[in-house]
Amino acid sequence: MLRIIREARVRSQDELQRLLRHRGYPAAQPTVSRDLRELGVAKGPAGYVLPTPAPASPAAGLRPSGGSAPAAHGEEKLSRAVREFVLSVEPAGSLVVLRTPPADAPPVARAIDEASLPEIVGTISGDDTIFLAARSASAAAALTRRLRSLIGPGAKSSNASRSAQPRRSKRS
Repeated sequence: MLRIIREARVRSQDELQRLLRHRGYPAAQPTVSRDLRELGVAKGPAGYVLPTPAPASPAAGLRPSGGSAPAAHGEEKLSRAVREFVLSVEPAGSLVVLRTPPADAPPVARAIDEASLPEIVGTISGDDTIFLAARSASAAAALTRRLRSLIGPGAKSSNASRSAQPRRSKRS
């Protein structure tokens, strides 16, 4: 599965199923979905993207009690997810609200959770919105600055260049 995603632009699970079947690996949609999630594969606007490999460590598979390699990997994954998917970052008291294209909030929220940022006490993700509960309003302000810096230059309050994409209304 990883080789297919690495070698070709795969835009949907149906397409991935066809490519797997073509290579002699028939798989049901729930299996493909579960495997993608377990492998940490995220779906972006251009299709599926592979997770960054974890740095090698002498005690692979063991969670160190304070080593920096897992933290560095979490920061790298967070940076990539924010840069690729986050459209805007807005503070709201002790909350920070992130907007993404539809269906892109869950992988970003997961990357945030895995980074174990000390400013965050909780994360709630919807389809295109993430609420981060910070320890205080000042922690939310610092977190906002940090996340905007990961998006890159021009990441202001609404990140207008990226947020020009049409949005679906949640109301029926």
